[in-house]
Amino acid sequence: MSGLAMRADQRAEIVPFIDEGLGNSSYLVPLGDGRALVVDPRRDPTLYLELGKRLNLRIAFAAETHLHADFISGSGELAAFGAAILAPRASHLAAAHRGLEDGEEVDLDGLTLRALATPGHAPEHLAYLLLDGPQPLAMFSGGAVLPGGAARPDLIGPEQTEPLAHALYRSAHQRLSDLPNDLPVYPTHGPGSFCSVGADGPRTTSLGRERNENPLFTAASEDAFVRTFLEGLGTYPPYFLRLRTVNQRGARLYGVTRPVLAPLSVDELRRHRAAGATLVDVRPLADFARGHIPGALSITLRPAFASWVGWIVPTERPLVFVRAPDQDQRDLVEQCLKIGYENLVGELEGGMDAWRAAALPESAIALRQVNEDLQGAPLDVRQASEWAGGHIPSARHLELGSVVISAGAIPPGPLTIYCGHGERAMTAASLLEGQGRQNLAVLAGGFEAWRDAGQPMAIG
Repeated sequence: MSGLAMRADQRAEIVPFIDEGLGNSSYLVPLGDGRALVVDPRRDPTLYLELGKRLNLRIAFAAETHLHADFISGSGELAAFGAAILAPRASHLAAAHRGLEDGEEVDLDGLTLRALATPGHAPEHLAYLLLDGPQPLAMFSGGAVLPGGAARPDLIGPEQTEPLAHALYRSAHQRLSDLPNDLPVYPTHGPGSFCSVGADGPRTTSLGRERNENPLFTAASEDAFVRTFLEGLGTYPPYFLRLRTVNQRGARLYGVTRPVLAPLSVDELRRHRAAGATLVDVRPLADFARGHIPGALSITLRPAFASWVGWIVPTERPLVFVRAPDQDQRDLVEQCLKIGYENLVGELEGGMDAWRAAALPESAIALRQVNEDLQGAPLDVRQASEWAGGHIPSARHLELGSVVISAGAIPPGPLTIYCGHGERAMTAASLLEGQGRQNLAVLAGGFEAWRDAGQPMAIG
């Protein structure tokens, strides 16, 4: 759904910027006077600045709906290029900003931005209503209302989870009650976000659709909503527990020039590993399976790369990488930076070819096809919600994020590890291999290939 900000003299389209990996959206809103507003910007300001240049717009405002737990905010970066930061007063940002409270309005030279207190996902949460005079044009809902769901309330602390879930319901039913059904809604979190609960389908919606279809509005009662909503909470990456504080105090600024990974010789790579660096092999899983440096952690460079780095790798650990020649180094660096992983030491110059040229040992992990017998017991490392929707009979379930701490619960002997497609399974196999497990295989194509081949399934 595209949204239009209407003015008497001009129609300005709201432009979404979607991060498929984290499942989030930010928005650039032309204001009609050569200026623009960006809502919940990602850390790298390049896309906003480039679009602004093409449209002859200056980024004048960067608005934050809440202290983000899943990514480093880009408001500070945009402020370095002249934007004024708008944020909930209760977020207590260290950076210079205009702190807003419920009902407070910002004059955007004809348009108006009104803050709506919508606690729930976070206690300080604000949604923003964009108006042209008295006419509501759009609502930037952050995590207060998502298509089919809302954002999780359990990132502050266990003692606040249930009260915030109640606040989430009341925000929707009380603070948003007088807004029209045809109001376009632009959420920050969406499908694929570990902040989202129940979100599916499109990334934008209308308030009327959500009032008709979203359990946040259709639940029989507040208590019924809270009970069901909290039952639907899955796990989330541990880095979520620190980024609110990072965003509050402000992260390091890089501008539009991202760091470049230093090229490391084989000997330099080995020295860094001996000193405690984690080696992350970002090549496609088939390449890793054929041969990799012993003890390397496989996390394939793809949109979801950042989430799994943040789930598995300790935050302050120095990182060294092995990359395929056709993989984008800037993408690798940006995915690390957007979740606050800054200690990027470098990458093996020449990749695996250099390692092999040095005649050093390498390891391999078997790939099993769906038409082959499984090697030993099947181990499912998908999320609990995926497991509940169907799995291989006799499989044991252990989410990827728990593989290291719960490795002792995995039976000894050969394993065939699987996930949805294969990448997470290879990450799990590399973790177990690093703990000394042998006779590991990964199911090529994962459960999706298994199901599509008509192989037997169990449900629940």
